Amino acid sequence: MDLAQYLPIAIFLLVATVIGVALLSLGSILGPSQSSAQKLSPYECGFEAFEDARMKFDVRYYLVAILFIIFDLEIAFLFPWATVLDELGWATMAAMAVFLGLLVVGFIYEWKKGALEWE
Repeated sequence: MDLAQYLPIAIFLLVATVIGVALLSLGSILGPSQSSAQKLSPYECGFEAFEDARMKFDVRYYLVAILFIIFDLEIAFLFPWATVLDELGWATMAAMAVFLGLLVVGFIYEWKKGALEWE
């Protein structure tokens, strides 16, 4: 086994480590370290930062998040299907049409039930 062939990998790892440590050090030295009210304000989730973990919360936030994940994962099934669309027959085209139809029906149902409205 010739160790000389691993030299480029070792150099790459060394350079990556040096650059990573240098950038983290520069960021901690030169960056602002004071907390402001804007930094401590709720971001995306709507909860106040640094409160009790057992506080009451609005379940609608989690409902919208779960609905987003469900639809996002279902739409992710379209990408592999679309890459081989030319080789697939009409049966798979019909199956995907049924799948998308069910997605649309589920979305309309959630919309009519008011699951996507915040107030």
